[in-house]
Amino acid sequence: MKKLLPLLFLLIFLPMAGQKTRPAFKSGEWLKFRIHYGILNASYATMHLTAETLDSIPVYHVVGRGKTTGFASIFFKVDDTYESYFGRRNSKPYKFIRKIDEGGYTKDIQIDFDYKEGKAILQDFKNDKQMDIPIHNGIQDLISASYYLRNNYNLEEFEEGQAIDLDMLFDDDGVFRFQLKYLGKEILRTKFGKVECLKFRPLVQSGRVFKEKESLTLWVSNDLNKIPIRIKADLAVGSLKADLDGYNGLRNQFKIIMKP
Repeated sequence: MKKLLPLLFLLIFLPMAGQKTRPAFKSGEWLKFRIHYGILNASYATMHLTAETLDSIPVYHVVGRGKTTGFASIFFKVDDTYESYFGRRNSKPYKFIRKIDEGGYTKDIQIDFDYKEGKAILQDFKNDKQMDIPIHNGIQDLISASYYLRNNYNLEEFEEGQAIDLDMLFDDDGVFRFQLKYLGKEILRTKFGKVECLKFRPLVQSGRVFKEKESLTLWVSNDLNKIPIRIKADLAVGSLKADLDGYNGLRNQFKIIMKP
């Protein structure tokens, strides 16, 4: 589970293929997701975006939180917080924070990105250690990646089967390569009505958590916002689904084909 939840955060915060000519988000954007494990309403996740200044640099500050609720919390208690500070002009991450408690498995990590020195300074407060990790100017963290992709890729240039690769850093495991494959369009029924979505397949490593390499599917709204609508994961035991449950402060109109 400790490998699954960071990836779920990534997908929840990872809308794709934003329009280059118009920003996909603004300060004040808030999203809420309901996460189901089988028939259980397992947890909720939220994301809130604000505009701030970090060391005289204009940045966006994103706070993502996930927490189990109700019956599910009896079996596996989760209380996670992820934060990212990334440039309003260049989308570069400058600071990343990960504080998690997942069934007693805890981490308390902060990463500061130093582009002049070409390194990221990772501080592990739980284990009282620090390490330097080599980086390049195109690096992203777990959260900043979503906003970078929303504003820097145009779906009109994509074909079904085409994939995007991105280098990410969010843990002491170092930089890893994330790949997302475009599968086309699909209309989903949601609590808000019918929504036309863009469908993606994140490529993950099979093993203890996932059934196979292509066990995850992501749907995002086919409008100027590109917000996640649904995520499904086939696990080694059971399945997991996350649905958009609430939103506020969108920059663009949420395109709904037919309301319920």
